[in-house]
Amino acid sequence: MKNFVKFCLRVILKLMKAKCIFEFDIDKLPKKGVYVSNHVSYLDPIMLFAFLPGDPVFAMNGHLWRRHWIRFFMQKADVIPFNPIEPSDIKKLIAKVDSGRLVVIFAEGRITESGGLMKIYEAPGLVADKSKSQIIPIWIDGPQYGYFSKTKGMLPHRPLPKMRIHVGKPQNFKLKDELRRQRDHISNEVYMILREMSFDINYNPNISLFAQLMKTAKVYSRTGFFSKRPRVIEDINRKPKSYKDIIVASFALGRCFRKFTTHNENVGVLLPNAIATVATFFGLSAFERTPVMINFSVGAKNMLSMCKTAVVKTIITSKTFIIKGKMEGVIEEMEKNGYNIVYLEDLAKKMSVWTKINAVLSYKIKRVPYKTGGNKKAVILFTSGSEGAPKGVVLSHANIIANVNQMSAIQTINFKDLLFNALPMFHSFGLTVGTLFPLFQGSRLFLYPSPLHYRVVAELVYELGATLMIGTDTFLRGYAKIAHPYDFHNVRLMYSGGEAAKQDTRSMWMEHSGIRMMEAYGSTECSPVMTANNGIFNKFGSIGKLLPGMKHKIIPVDGIESGGELCVKGPNVMMGYFMPEKPGELLPPKDGWYHTGDVVDVDEIGFFTIKDRIKRFAKIGGEMVSLNAVQDMVLDATKDMGAEYSYGVVSVPHESKGEQIVLVTNNRQVTSSLLHDYVKANGMSELYLPRMILYHEKLPVFATGKADNVTLKKEVLAELSAANENAA
Repeated sequence: MKNFVKFCLRVILKLMKAKCIFEFDIDKLPKKGVYVSNHVSYLDPIMLFAFLPGDPVFAMNGHLWRRHWIRFFMQKADVIPFNPIEPSDIKKLIAKVDSGRLVVIFAEGRITESGGLMKIYEAPGLVADKSKSQIIPIWIDGPQYGYFSKTKGMLPHRPLPKMRIHVGKPQNFKLKDELRRQRDHISNEVYMILREMSFDINYNPNISLFAQLMKTAKVYSRTGFFSKRPRVIEDINRKPKSYKDIIVASFALGRCFRKFTTHNENVGVLLPNAIATVATFFGLSAFERTPVMINFSVGAKNMLSMCKTAVVKTIITSKTFIIKGKMEGVIEEMEKNGYNIVYLEDLAKKMSVWTKINAVLSYKIKRVPYKTGGNKKAVILFTSGSEGAPKGVVLSHANIIANVNQMSAIQTINFKDLLFNALPMFHSFGLTVGTLFPLFQGSRLFLYPSPLHYRVVAELVYELGATLMIGTDTFLRGYAKIAHPYDFHNVRLMYSGGEAAKQDTRSMWMEHSGIRMMEAYGSTECSPVMTANNGIFNKFGSIGKLLPGMKHKIIPVDGIESGGELCVKGPNVMMGYFMPEKPGELLPPKDGWYHTGDVVDVDEIGFFTIKDRIKRFAKIGGEMVSLNAVQDMVLDATKDMGAEYSYGVVSVPHESKGEQIVLVTNNRQVTSSLLHDYVKANGMSELYLPRMILYHEKLPVFATGKADNVTLKKEVLAELSAANENAA
């Protein structure tokens, strides 16, 4: 009778577009074990009862078991009413597993209200550990978009969403003896298993960025004659647009771009945060042209270097932006160097009626010119806008799609959210997390052109009721200092990235507005996020846990006792560099490993903490400044003074800028005015200038004669600390 009931339920559920996928041979299913599942709807236990093989025991929480209709469909199942915090209930389940049974436990204990993972109880881990059995992870996807879920108002609901049950491979689950008593550790282990499974299932490495936009629009755009399309993106022009508007504009612009560019050509994009920039980005991507996001904050010399490194022929920009940004001189320099400058205003005037009609028709029939992305170039960014010769970072479609899905696996957002993004799109954090992440997750987005307008940003966040914010520590600190506490009363999630988040900035936000500031650590080479804290597991002072799908290794560093250099590998790690000395020639990372240049420690439950920075860069207000380039500048400025002098350049923390550059030398002829005159005469950025010059008789070196920058930094910090104490 039980098998007949299960058969009937399977037939009904298959008609409702439900499907069960096993990632292993069912014949190898263990005789005893713990099915651990996420929980997205009231249908979950019925679906698992219908599709799971054998006769598992269902641990049913009270909120489910009180539903009469669920009890009706589950009356033939072996059910145990279960409270995840009741020790006696956990003991009953352990006894069931010990007797040779499989049990099903919903790790969250309740149905999700966000669509993603919520708090994880330690009960599944305890049962698996005490019974010495394996965990079989289950990920249910699809019912959260149906009427049996609790995501109304957060996700779009439809009558018959596609429903998938993914049953993962059985995994051994053994807790360390010293951590058994830590409840957080037990729930953390279960959470990490489900988080990895979420990423693996949702990540499609072959889809292109434009195809992903079309896919998201299909889910989140309301269709029909009488339904209203949600407005998902807005900028300072205050004319919000829908997914349809973005896609139609991308199709129209893409066809215009196709007339003066070639397939796979690298095309420069010199535009601020605006809807037009998003349409330009996707317009190029749709027809397999690679956007080269030019950092317009670093001067003509560096911008020309970027274009040369990326082998750019054409640059797309806006007359209004050039005039407001007072960059007429930059455009003149570019034109003198043979670059073709194309203005969006001119394209709009020349755009034919047929091009516009064709764009609308392409959206209607859901035509994607190039559906496959994979390891094709998606965008070229630059690691530093302040060096004389910046390196280009080539990111693929798979890199960016991976990072978006990695972020969505740890942090759920929905169309009830509004993300306020003032970080420019030439900044990897501003592009991937600030722009593409909300667009691909169905969240609303507001783009502001400058993060420096502290009062305006705070006022807009208040007016818009923004719920999500991103920024560098420098900018977020500025907002907290100037804004009224109530300006951010709707903000539920704030992520800092691009530079280290300082503890006093976190404390300032907590005391100022009651907001818990999270940190996302990464680099342009990793699309950019590598580790992050989130609302489920957050450790102040750490940079969070490694994102799903990534591997890491720690390499010992001379002069550092604890920890080592963090190296990472994963689907979000770049295709490679374009080096200034070899323009357009891809230099991939060796064996896929990216060396971060940061010394880290990892605790027993996976939180990473940065101990020191060995990579020769400083982050000043979110901008990367090469310490080697600063040192080269000093050597050039002092080359006529003799070769007997030594120079060392280190970065140390700064209260408002994040970090500051300190020059240490035994040459007392070197002054700030000398270096300032040299930088100005050579058209270099003032970010090159050391904020402080210290004079030491001798600079530390290793036994090999190599400069010991780690020891030098310790000496500088000690000297500055002593000076501050004396001043006090």
